[in-house]
Amino acid sequence: MKSRNIHLKRIDRYIIRQFLGTFIFAMTGIILIVVVFDVNEKIDKFMAPEVTLKEIIFDYYVNFIPYFLSMFASLFTFIAVIFFTSRLTERSEIIAMLSTGMSFDRMMLPYGISAGIIAISMFILSAYIIPPANEKRLQFEYTYIKKNRKVEYARNVQLEVEPGIFAYFDRYNNTSRMGYSFSLERFDDKTLTSRLTANSIKYDSLYHWTIIDFIIRDFDGLYEHITSGTRRDTILRFVPADFLISEDDCETMTSPALATYIARQKKRGIGNIQTFEIEYHKRLANVFSFFILTVIGVSLSSFKKKGGMGLNIGIGLGLSFSYILFMTVTSSFAVNGLVSPMIASWIPNIIYTFIAIYLYRKAPR
Repeated sequence: MKSRNIHLKRIDRYIIRQFLGTFIFAMTGIILIVVVFDVNEKIDKFMAPEVTLKEIIFDYYVNFIPYFLSMFASLFTFIAVIFFTSRLTERSEIIAMLSTGMSFDRMMLPYGISAGIIAISMFILSAYIIPPANEKRLQFEYTYIKKNRKVEYARNVQLEVEPGIFAYFDRYNNTSRMGYSFSLERFDDKTLTSRLTANSIKYDSLYHWTIIDFIIRDFDGLYEHITSGTRRDTILRFVPADFLISEDDCETMTSPALATYIARQKKRGIGNIQTFEIEYHKRLANVFSFFILTVIGVSLSSFKKKGGMGLNIGIGLGLSFSYILFMTVTSSFAVNGLVSPMIASWIPNIIYTFIAIYLYRKAPR
């Protein structure tokens, strides 16, 4: 019995080593191909005299590779499982394992451990490490590739500055830091007590604003007191970043920062944050996708079939790409307000969990 336990542990280490090794190999190969194509696509931008080789390597590609890795890590995992499990099947190693008395469920243990290692690593990367790297990557893209793609203008902005205090801009230009047709309304238990209107307002520094050509109406029952002026410095508890929302901004925030930002924007009544909510929930949902796709991959490739490894890889790629496509489609539903961002992020996992359960039960024992 003792020697058998040692044998099983060796099998576990063997499968884990094969799983992780194939994952790293697939990841490295695909990333190299992607980098070559990306260089070819952007070569004219890279050849500009103001772009240095150091910036290309350290500001862009050093930060682009982790971003691409986190985005397609589930696909790399699925390819790794399909590829090396199909090889084990072709060499009859799966049959040899099961013939020793190892159950199919027990054989899944090292697969689960490997998927867990990848899932935890990818979550730490996507939640804490990649967002700061994305900030450098995006800054490089804004400067040299996608020039002037940052959000510099906003129209019809309305937000709750503090409880009972609401601000409104007809438009805001971040280049000049100027807002136009500004108003600030104060309510006391749904009763309007004060209303400030200004021709323009200028942002100075953190929470510091300058109101230009303003009129203040203070209401006291049926009485109204009017104050006017040409210029007043004031403190308002919001900054342009609160309403100058770019879809890329969510990629530069760590998960705790995302959660804080979403809660703050909801409290202030600011819309158009579905992209941020999708990004937050997607990072959590992706953790479970590694386990789901691993179960599907093992169930598909653990027995011999006509067509061999090529058929397994073909089916696996089809399922993995359909999973990624499904995630994109459900995300668009959330952006359009058809479903909540949390549901949209978890729908692919829920559906593919049922597929995984079905295939796992159909897998030979």
